[in-house]
Amino acid sequence: MSPITLLIAVCAIWRITHLLYAEDGPWDVLARLRQWAGVGFWGQLLDCFYCLSLWCALPVALYYGATWIETGLYWFAFSGGAIILERLTAPKPVVYEMPFQGGNDVMLRQEPDTERDERRSAE
Repeated sequence: MSPITLLIAVCAIWRITHLLYAEDGPWDVLARLRQWAGVGFWGQLLDCFYCLSLWCALPVALYYGATWIETGLYWFAFSGGAIILERLTAPKPVVYEMPFQGGNDVMLRQEPDTERDERRSAE
């Protein structure tokens, strides 16, 4: 397999996987497909880019592989290439840092309100 063929195969697998995983498609066809898949096996498959890339890479690997070992190596190489492309092109998550409030990070505690306690005892 030439390097150009490898690059084209990886890009095609990334495109198909990304289309099924993250895009709505024309007339929201793919969004409805993901909704129809629900929460079972197919729904979970469409929710995980890594899992989906394996299944999208399998037919391409079966086409190019001459032996079972070569097919297996192509399978993981194509999926890995698609995952690398996804990591390079996916938007970075936004992380908000909470201001430090002191004390332990285990649980937030409130200091007792002595004025409120005194009012309760007076009633």
